[in-house]
Amino acid sequence: MDNEKVELLKQGKSYIKHINSSLIIQHSSLFTPTSDFSRLSEMDCVIICVPTPLNKYREPDMSYVFNTTKTIARYLRRGQLIVLESTTYPGTTDEDMRVILEESGLKAGEDFYLAFSPEREDPNNKDFSTSTIPKIVGGYTKKCLEIANTLYGQIVVKTVPVSSTRVAEAAKLLENIYRSVNIALVNELKMLFNNMGIDIWEVIEAAKTKPFGFHAFYPGPGLGGHCIPIDPFYLTWKAREYDFSTRFIELAGEINTHMPYYVVQKTMEALNENGKSIKGARILILGLAYKKDVDDPRESPSFRLIELLEKKGALVDYNDPYVPKAPKTRKHKIKKISIELTSDNMAKYDCVIIATDHSDYNATFIVENSNLIVDTRNLIGKSGIKSNKVIMA
Repeated sequence: MDNEKVELLKQGKSYIKHINSSLIIQHSSLFTPTSDFSRLSEMDCVIICVPTPLNKYREPDMSYVFNTTKTIARYLRRGQLIVLESTTYPGTTDEDMRVILEESGLKAGEDFYLAFSPEREDPNNKDFSTSTIPKIVGGYTKKCLEIANTLYGQIVVKTVPVSSTRVAEAAKLLENIYRSVNIALVNELKMLFNNMGIDIWEVIEAAKTKPFGFHAFYPGPGLGGHCIPIDPFYLTWKAREYDFSTRFIELAGEINTHMPYYVVQKTMEALNENGKSIKGARILILGLAYKKDVDDPRESPSFRLIELLEKKGALVDYNDPYVPKAPKTRKHKIKKISIELTSDNMAKYDCVIIATDHSDYNATFIVENSNLIVDTRNLIGKSGIKSNKVIMA
């Protein structure tokens, strides 16, 4: 429970950078932020949006979902609709959650209604909003589906009803596995083409001119965000129940997890060419957020980059206009604050690694004021600047 966020919402303030506080103020009369779970009994519909992380063994940590469900069961009443939106393995809603909720003595599909409708979001994508993205809806029974579909039909322009909660759960996993596998493919090709002296970014630009049968994905220093690095392993874990090995998914995970190591190796090689050792080298990471122009650092590969570089003896700082202070995460405890991006500051570093291509980052300024640049996002390449200071990684 995060009471700080509740208080910010009460004050009409957004705690997410790409969501303007004016939207909170505009709709403040329509909602009441609270951490009082007893108010659940007043609600007609309860939507669960909690984290579904992995534990250190890459197995699902369902504690947030199940503990929340247990709390809801305490206040569950007849006629309520309960919807899970958190990404999870098929069977979570109609097996695990249903059993917990029915411990109240009420029956799903008869006394209360149960559904799964996965969150679909692309933070800071100005072409889509919650209301314009089609919403997949799966119900435990036909009546559950009908009621959940009615709820979301008032919010989004299009609902996509499916035959069960399991289909809805699997559809969300497919969406994220599709991205994970294709990102792994271009990451692997980036490493191969680098050895062959071929620019992967130019290759992608050429390939995407094909008007059919190709969708462009782009390489990077690893995967980040609360979905793509995590969700595929939910299906991998569930597949074991059916004696099935998801080799393709696991291989993609291995490649994407390896990318920070690749970037560190390229950095060491670049420093060596400049007569510098990684030990004692001063390195600046540009970008702690997992993607451009957002303030979300969850699962960001920048954390791993910092840890790997420091383990090799480098002195590492970071800059991110969206993340002024490195947060404590489940995996990482990096106590750093974003340094100011000035000419004098940048000149102090032996190498600058571009890990996130924020729009705030000016390629010309970076090139003019850096001694050496390892660019994992093609920020400099996209600007058209040619410099022997820049190493693509």
